[in-house]
Amino acid sequence: MKAARLEAIGKLVVREVEKPSPGPDDLLVRVEASGICGTDRHLFAGEFPSRPPVTLGHEFSGIIEAVGERVERFRPGMRITGDPNIHCDRCQQCRRGRINLCENLQAIGIHRDGGFADYVVIPQNQAYELPASLDPAFGAFCEPLACCLHGVDMAGIRTGQSVVVLGGGVIGLLVVQLARLAGATSVVLVTRQAVRRSLAEELGATSSVDPAAGDVVDQVAGADGLLPGGADVVFECAGVGETVAEAPKLARTGGTVVILGVMPKGEKVEMEPFDILFRELRVLGSFINPSTHARAAALISSGTIEVGRLISRRIRLEDLPEAVANPPRAGEVKVLVMPGGD
Repeated sequence: MKAARLEAIGKLVVREVEKPSPGPDDLLVRVEASGICGTDRHLFAGEFPSRPPVTLGHEFSGIIEAVGERVERFRPGMRITGDPNIHCDRCQQCRRGRINLCENLQAIGIHRDGGFADYVVIPQNQAYELPASLDPAFGAFCEPLACCLHGVDMAGIRTGQSVVVLGGGVIGLLVVQLARLAGATSVVLVTRQAVRRSLAEELGATSSVDPAAGDVVDQVAGADGLLPGGADVVFECAGVGETVAEAPKLARTGGTVVILGVMPKGEKVEMEPFDILFRELRVLGSFINPSTHARAAALISSGTIEVGRLISRRIRLEDLPEAVANPPRAGEVKVLVMPGGD
């Protein structure tokens, strides 16, 4: 079979490898779709910890081809989505219920071979069934949506509150939809790209802001801004130093800031502790998807969350290295790898 292997930092190669076999508790899945994530670009550039050589791809779905001897809940022919994050259930964090902070966390597509391949093996406990009628591409959105759900859960949005979303990529556009679903009546998306601003408003944002049009803090939280005094909740979804530093300035006194975007390891951002203290802001980091993957699968299966319009293009596995080695194209939201060529 073919697989995209990160063989070293800056070296991603599609080559023939041996087709894997499932262990007693595993599923062998024929990959239908696998999404390119910003983390994949960080892995390629050596900005996020990984274990090369490894097959990348942690946002994937597909059809079960074979099951291990101890598998009971799944059978060949089922469509599933895979939760890539495997916790140990033994360390202190797991025992405290903080499974996303597991001291022995292993992620499929980062530490173990992932979904940028014709086939992937996953433990049965990491699989969630999807409807047979679902568009094969949609299942690849379950992992990013699950991460967004965790961030929205942490924010504790209440009906009638206001939200600012910094970044118009797939995470930002999913958070826009989840914020409205949680009851936010004002949702402002901030991004430079007009295509993404327009799409955000079609998906539920009540307004959008172009940073090129003037100071973002003035446009949003200024006296004559969209949300004078700031928003109840600010989500940083871009993973950019400028927006991370900007996020607390967009929150109202007593508000909440949730960092969802992934920045390169070691990069620093300047913040004003006095402002955070004096205005009693909550600044939270939201890491991956503890116990939210099933909810994500249900939201996508039901059509409650729109993902079809987030697909910018579908590419072959052979085209993946070029896509990962370069920044997203202007206006691009999500690129899906379709190993079967559909």
